[in-house]
Amino acid sequence: MRDRLFTRRAVLAESARFGALGALGAAIPAVWTPGRAEAQTAVPSTGTHVVLLGTQGGPNFNAQRSETASALVVEGVVYLVDLGEGALGALRKSGLDYRAIGRVFVTHLHDDHVADLASFLTHQWTDGRVEPTVVMGPYGTARLVATALEHTEANAAIRLVDEARKTKPADIFHGEDLEATPDKREVYRDDRVLVSSVENTHFPAATKKRIPYRSLSYRFDTRGRSVVFSGDTAYCEGLVRLARGADVLVCEAMEVASMRKAFERMVANGAYRDNPEGVWDHIVSTHSSTADAGRMAEEAGVGLLVLTHLVPGALSDIGDETYLAGVREHFRGNAVVGKDLMVL
Repeated sequence: MRDRLFTRRAVLAESARFGALGALGAAIPAVWTPGRAEAQTAVPSTGTHVVLLGTQGGPNFNAQRSETASALVVEGVVYLVDLGEGALGALRKSGLDYRAIGRVFVTHLHDDHVADLASFLTHQWTDGRVEPTVVMGPYGTARLVATALEHTEANAAIRLVDEARKTKPADIFHGEDLEATPDKREVYRDDRVLVSSVENTHFPAATKKRIPYRSLSYRFDTRGRSVVFSGDTAYCEGLVRLARGADVLVCEAMEVASMRKAFERMVANGAYRDNPEGVWDHIVSTHSSTADAGRMAEEAGVGLLVLTHLVPGALSDIGDETYLAGVREHFRGNAVVGKDLMVL
């Protein structure tokens, strides 16, 4: 039994306490403090809160939005979902203690979701972490962590001698490969959270015949909230089942027409020179449009839809209403367009 349901009354109460972000007139419980990096009070220490560390769909890192990364803060304990470029800096700006984080969940191994992983781990160790950090994700995650340790081996070797360190990175950092299943399965639990996953549809069937890599979505159930992270995916019935009745669905979203214009500008400036239309086919066929995000949110009956991994995102100057227009083709509930360092 949850301590609190994400009802309209709760929405209004939270909005009154923290301020509200409006989505087509709907009130959303939110604390959004994008200000000074040293602020330590942006994320409440009680309850369950989502922190959007990076909201740019990628690989398109830029100065305005970091690549995809999110934090779920449960009674002050932080769990990470993905670590795209800029995630480590965003943790600093959000006031979250990256050194204290012991559990990371990776949706898939594209670089815009794991680019900061090696930096995160080596800085944890250099800054004095001695407890284990476990990185969980689909096939290849354990090797990803192992290669991150190899990448930072020189740093560790020098500091172990010069600083008389007693803890080796390999003693505390571990990766764990999770099975990708079409049906919901429990992958982790502790006294604060139960985590379940399903395989999503980011990788087409033809691709999966040629590679062993897979892509996952995650659901976190806590005493106060249930939160689902889609990761990258096309429309996915498994994700709908995973998100059924969830309080919050954090879902990627693409505004296709605007992204096509941005893509053509990028190609004209020399991007994707080896096969631009092959890249475009991947973009439009393996990601969720704003309408797809709205459709999945409506079918799952979620309380709040949060759009992230935005494309074009900062690649094009379009307003929130452009993203929300596609969502409203299907979803009648509360929705918000994510911003970096937004807290919900």
